[in-house]
Amino acid sequence: MVDNMQIFPIKTQVVKPGQSLAEIILNALRNQGVQLQDGDILAVASKVVSTATNQIVYLKEVKPSEEAKKLAEKYFLEPEFTELILKESEKIYGGVKKAILTLKNGILTVNAGIDRKNAPNGYVMLWPLNPQLEADKLRSQIEKVTKKKIGVIIVDSEISPLRLGTRGFALAISGFKPIKDYRGEKDIYGKEIVITLHSIADDLASAAHFLMGESSEQTPVVLIRDAPITLDENAKSEDLKISKENCVYCSSFKL
Repeated sequence: MVDNMQIFPIKTQVVKPGQSLAEIILNALRNQGVQLQDGDILAVASKVVSTATNQIVYLKEVKPSEEAKKLAEKYFLEPEFTELILKESEKIYGGVKKAILTLKNGILTVNAGIDRKNAPNGYVMLWPLNPQLEADKLRSQIEKVTKKKIGVIIVDSEISPLRLGTRGFALAISGFKPIKDYRGEKDIYGKEIVITLHSIADDLASAAHFLMGESSEQTPVVLIRDAPITLDENAKSEDLKISKENCVYCSSFKL
């Protein structure tokens, strides 16, 4: 139950490749007079994680294959861009103009998560190479300095079938249980709940994404306080995933 959850936008300097993201976040918190507490969650935009870890590609240095050229023509994208999609994705399902539906890290996403927003001119941003590792590392570094037990969410944006617009989701988590299992509990009429699991991490990521924005807000970090979470150092991002066989979309559309 949420009594008084609070979310705070944390503005930072522009992150550059090779910089310590933990130091940047800690400095931003100090500059805004914010002290971390046990149980806080830091939601961090995936793009700044990618930037700090050099997951940036200069498109002109990419050599497109014939397959990439065909995809580019079909979906109105640059051949260099579609070549990266081919390299970064585990599978391609189809698409519409400017957007290709892909499987990346076991997640259905558009264009294998590759984005040009908030990347330098001529460059594109890839997802972090190992989101789980980066979430764990960031949490460990911040906990070491602050002596507080916290959670971390790496936030990216996603779309949903037949819904317009983006929303946030948890690309990776560290330090807390991302799912609440309601199975076996009773609803308000006393009926047993059979299949409901609540993706707490995705809900929190979406709330953070609302403050982060999608353009020039320069708010890549959001502090979430008093969220109804359970800290757990062994929790992993894989806990958020479901097999294709058990996914209603994948099973229905034979993805």
